[in-house]
Amino acid sequence: MDAAAADAASQSAGSAVGHGRGRRFDPDRRGRIIDAALDVIAEVGVAGASHRKIAARADVPLGSMTYHFADMDEVLRASFEKFADTIATRYEEWFLEPTTADEAHEAVVGLIHADLLASQRELVLTTELYTLAARKPEFRSLTSAWMARSRRALRRFFDEPTTHMLDALIEGLFIHAALDTTAPERARTVEAVRRIVTGRVP
Repeated sequence: MDAAAADAASQSAGSAVGHGRGRRFDPDRRGRIIDAALDVIAEVGVAGASHRKIAARADVPLGSMTYHFADMDEVLRASFEKFADTIATRYEEWFLEPTTADEAHEAVVGLIHADLLASQRELVLTTELYTLAARKPEFRSLTSAWMARSRRALRRFFDEPTTHMLDALIEGLFIHAALDTTAPERARTVEAVRRIVTGRVP
């Protein structure tokens, strides 16, 4: 039996047992599982995610999980790869418009306050990925690739040391936003970016 036929059979069986109704074969089932996994992780964290919860959110038979993914780590890797790519792509696009260092300076501040801090879901998913990578070194390839893309975007305007400091500031403020009870003040962000870029303090 080929892959499409096996998946169709799994769907038919799952629908009969789990849903009591049929549903048209979904050729993008794996992608839907990945999206559902991110939703589940955003709600209950990596520790609370399970094959059963993700399958229920994706509205697929439980057997589809092990058909498309060898284990939960593979689900997590595929899901966080998609999430990291989405955020990194948006990050890169954010710096396509600036043409000068001053404009890039403003773009860094805008990125932090208008984009990175705008979504609680993304805030949670990011911290979940950080925690996962801290606990399991094999996931650090995801965070390392993500940081490399972020730094390449900044490197168009700033030298290497400044790029690393700005990247650390962005990540640090993101973590602060996840842990603090109040959002970072924009004026302080502006000042922090200015000090890093110019190397001067009042």
